[in-house]
Amino acid sequence: MKFLKFVGTVVVVKEPRLQRCLFGEAALDTGKFIQAFPEYGPERMGAPVTAFNRLADKPIYSHSGIKTPDIVVVLDSSLIEPARVIDGLKDNGILLVNTTESPEELRKRLSLPATVKVYTVDASRIALETIGRDVPNTPMLGALVRVTGVLQLEPMLEAIKEKLSVKFRGQSKLVEDNLKSIRRAFDEVKGLA
Repeated sequence: MKFLKFVGTVVVVKEPRLQRCLFGEAALDTGKFIQAFPEYGPERMGAPVTAFNRLADKPIYSHSGIKTPDIVVVLDSSLIEPARVIDGLKDNGILLVNTTESPEELRKRLSLPATVKVYTVDASRIALETIGRDVPNTPMLGALVRVTGVLQLEPMLEAIKEKLSVKFRGQSKLVEDNLKSIRRAFDEVKGLA
């Protein structure tokens, strides 16, 4: 079983809710078992928001919170220190951050042990270039799939296309732009060996 933690801010475009739900629904559609849930705090503009996924090949019976995630996905790098996003990250965990920093720079700045795998992708730039807005949550899905291997890209894209086609009914260009952003982040993530 994999435990995922998503961290973003309370604004429509950098909130981890959409990412957590799309990832969770895509995982379900590809035969995985999933739990997706938020952790609520003060919901004011710019406040840190945390959401979680549990992902497994077998039914999940635990309903407790996640204190030690295997994977931490950060949509807004300005939250790393103030929101203490790496608290609890397992020693052999994965940290994936939307940033212009390299994985090496981030590892050094955060004093992370060599056992933590650090990946970065400029999902904000990708979103601006493909979707026309700073909405890093969708491109981060592509990077997440690439660095974890927990889902395959094509089946996930099909599931997300189906979900986004309902959400953005009649806006096929927006759906295709989102899918393009996912593919680009999949290709552009840094830190792969």
